[in-house]
Amino acid sequence: ILPGRTFRAAHSADEYDERLSAADAALADPDEWLVSWGYHELWHGPLDRARLDRISPTRPIGVWQRSCHEWFMNSAAIDAIDLTVEGIAARGGAIAEMIDLERGHAWEIGFFQYVAAKVAPILMSRERMEFGLHQMVAYLRQQGVTAFNEPGIAWAFEPIDLYREILGADDCPILSTFMVDGRTIAAEGTSPDDAVAVATAQLERLPADGKVSLFRDQVKLFADGAIISQLMVMSEPYLDAEGRPDADHHGEWMMDPEVLRAHFRAYWRAGWQIHTHVNGDGGLEVLLDIIEDCQREHPRDDHRCVIVHFANSTERQVERIAEYGAIVSANPYYPVGFADKYGEFGLGPERADSMVRSASVLRHGIPLSFHSDLPMAPSSPLFLASCAVNRRTPSGRIAGPEQRVSVAEALAAVTVGAAYSWRMEHEIGTITPGKRATFTVLDEDPFDVDPAELHQVGVTGTVYEGTWFPVDQGTGASGAAARTHPLFGAGESGDGESGDAHGGCGCRAARALAAAYAELRRAA
Repeated sequence: ILPGRTFRAAHSADEYDERLSAADAALADPDEWLVSWGYHELWHGPLDRARLDRISPTRPIGVWQRSCHEWFMNSAAIDAIDLTVEGIAARGGAIAEMIDLERGHAWEIGFFQYVAAKVAPILMSRERMEFGLHQMVAYLRQQGVTAFNEPGIAWAFEPIDLYREILGADDCPILSTFMVDGRTIAAEGTSPDDAVAVATAQLERLPADGKVSLFRDQVKLFADGAIISQLMVMSEPYLDAEGRPDADHHGEWMMDPEVLRAHFRAYWRAGWQIHTHVNGDGGLEVLLDIIEDCQREHPRDDHRCVIVHFANSTERQVERIAEYGAIVSANPYYPVGFADKYGEFGLGPERADSMVRSASVLRHGIPLSFHSDLPMAPSSPLFLASCAVNRRTPSGRIAGPEQRVSVAEALAAVTVGAAYSWRMEHEIGTITPGKRATFTVLDEDPFDVDPAELHQVGVTGTVYEGTWFPVDQGTGASGAAARTHPLFGAGESGDGESGDAHGGCGCRAARALAAAYAELRRAA
């Protein structure tokens, strides 16, 4: 659901193909790429080169899977980017293993470390990026987001000058922060001994403060694959459609465990804060072993190692997170959006429903924040909070009711919890004298509404460092968009490594704005 535009979900293979065919017919230039995002096999059936060739044998078609960790191509697209058997074989190793040219399919490091560079000129053309950035700013403003972090900046592809121009503009009421991508540094062959020096040099490319900034001494690493692709590494086998162990269905590593260990240790000893993408309980076990060993070899206080995504876990692993002083940044949408399907295929009901153990995290006193990982979930803090509070799936049932959290706990996770995970809790996250005068004004008090209707609370606007920015009600406020979301009621809606947060929640702030604004100005 975007400003002024809503894209309806496709619910079957036939409907997906019809949508692709209509998009193909709508393009006047026969050589223009058709790019689609949102495909998932459990909803849209198996996809390969031959199926896309039936849509068009001549137009290049690229399909970005729902997780953004997989890429599918037709024959024309493969030819257009000069993807060959010889070129893939030359890369060898795990990269070659994660590219299936016959099927037109690349996944995980096969996509990220080889194919992505070939499709970046199409996906990230200057025209597309400029349009997309303006669209993102309008979208985030509607949702009441006042700050976000993109953990893992790709210097080779990303238009930093456009970030400064668009995200840094006076009329953009959003703090835009970025983080060094340690996975790419490792993939380039940099030794662990040199990795910190390379990362430190990158810190000079963006300022440490300002509206568009790069976090100092913070790095993003990656363990296993994407949950939405069911490529996370699980400790127990995946299950087939009959509920039997599936020997051919396994997870993938984005960083080999020993490479992850070596680079993690280097940043740890240098005193950096380490954020690690991990989704499966098998991947989490490896990561926790690494943190345990690092803490034993070189003890650190307040290291705030962040467990990012936190899809699958066990209760014992939650205990270990607390023991080692790590914190959790979770995506509470996973059980809401995927537990129904994953209970039928892949994980089984028990593991699917226990995804994102938010209540267990809080019971152990672990700092918790929520993120959207846009576009993995809508970048709407109130939507994310509602997912954590209710855990209600499209079928109407509650996935893992024992893992629900209170409204207060969920709102903390999208405000001060997010700020804490960035080491910015002294600047943003609560409405407190001495902090930045940045907060979100809501149409209703979220503590007065029925918790099941938390997603319906609308955003009136935001105050960003003392300046008022109202939401443009003419293009659809967040409450109106949320009310039409398929997970919460009737209406058509869109298919559903950034974090996002409110600057703070305003209770009945629409009526009390003048007084609150004046008080914050005095405090500032």
